[in-house]
Amino acid sequence: MDVDAILLARIQFAFTVTFHIIFPSFSIGLAAFIATLLVRWRMTGEDHFHRLARFWTKIFAVSFAMGVVSGIVLSYQFGTNWAKFSVVAGNIMGPLLGYEVLTAFFLEATFLGIMLFGWQRVPPNLHVLSAVLVAVGTSFSAFWILSANSWMQTPAGIEIKDGIVYPVSWFEIVFNPSFPYRFAHMFTAAYLTTSVVVLSVGARYLVQGRFLEEAKTMVRMGLGMVAILAPLQLVIGDAHGLNTAEHQPAKIAAMEGHWDGSKPGELLLFAWPDEKAEKNHFEIGIPHLASLIITHSYDGLFKGLKDFKVEERPPILPVFFAFRVMVGVGMLLIAIGFVGAFLWWRRKVFSAQWYLRPLIYAWPLGFIAIVCGWWVTETGRQPYLVYGILKTMDAVSPVAFGAVLTSLILFVLIYTSVFSMGILYINRLIDKGPEGKAIAPEGNASVGARPIAAAQDAARSALGSED
Repeated sequence: MDVDAILLARIQFAFTVTFHIIFPSFSIGLAAFIATLLVRWRMTGEDHFHRLARFWTKIFAVSFAMGVVSGIVLSYQFGTNWAKFSVVAGNIMGPLLGYEVLTAFFLEATFLGIMLFGWQRVPPNLHVLSAVLVAVGTSFSAFWILSANSWMQTPAGIEIKDGIVYPVSWFEIVFNPSFPYRFAHMFTAAYLTTSVVVLSVGARYLVQGRFLEEAKTMVRMGLGMVAILAPLQLVIGDAHGLNTAEHQPAKIAAMEGHWDGSKPGELLLFAWPDEKAEKNHFEIGIPHLASLIITHSYDGLFKGLKDFKVEERPPILPVFFAFRVMVGVGMLLIAIGFVGAFLWWRRKVFSAQWYLRPLIYAWPLGFIAIVCGWWVTETGRQPYLVYGILKTMDAVSPVAFGAVLTSLILFVLIYTSVFSMGILYINRLIDKGPEGKAIAPEGNASVGARPIAAAQDAARSALGSED
């Protein structure tokens, strides 16, 4: 495969994984939110919790369907575009992904049907239990996927024979050096993202003067999580950064735009890194602050980009700017949580229009941070696919440039259409609000009790054919 085809293959995988990561992240947090609503409904008997759970389950069905459709493609790309990766690392990646199917997907899929279609068909306690187990299943799924990804970042517990990776200690493989930090960081991001969406929808209804009881519940629950998780994410991110500095110093240097490792690093608020000149233009920064954050020492030193060979450096611009967008969004979420908590304490949060109106448009913030975080993680690992073991250019399949280009164009067209329709359906469901029938029609067993069928029913509800 020539260089242009390799670049296209990387762009294709980056595009599909960027699209896909949005939906599992949202589903992880949303499944837990729905389970919490149903548990509170059983504990209190208050109907608005049940209405909210039914409402968000419709949105969950659409998100789940889009996640399934977009995720299937990724597994095929391992074989079509990255066959040599499977040859070298298949002994590790195969079992890890298999564990995800066995321990997570089967559990999730088994009880997902009950959660989606059991509103009027199973006892309430069984339905609540199914929602809890779906939330547990999504968490297990995240555990194994992030373990596999973390192993690619910080491989451990292996030996290499004739260029092939073999397992030595599965405990070290699963709980590799970066896994605890990556799992905590991503899991918190998923819950934080969902909390912002819930808060945004609640603010939308309050401003519109609709579904006031449900809106106040969403604002309380969403704001409470944002106020707690946003500062917590800052602490987790700091620990994750220290781990990255230990195991992937080139990535840290790219994130910070730090070239000269003989000098303390400054925290760059803005700059334009120049890879050819090996310096930054238009620097605006705070001296020594990067060293203080990364080494916890005012004059601490950490490796700069010049300490690595040019071919061992990750692409600087996407890592540098994506990291700043992620951190910027994180600081904005901390501010949203702090101000909201203050207004809640003053008992003004439900009437503060100046605060609620901007929140209506805050729902994408978590998704933006997650996407930028993944760009930092995956692009910052380059030029390696398995860090220190397998380079990206050595992992590709011998696929022609034209074939990769054609499939990339098709993916862009299809995914754009799917995403647009999904957002349209979800927005219409939100416009309709937490009312109407459950997803499964009463007394009608003819509807296919499948997760994708639930998405179809949710779509019909969004289009107004179910009232």
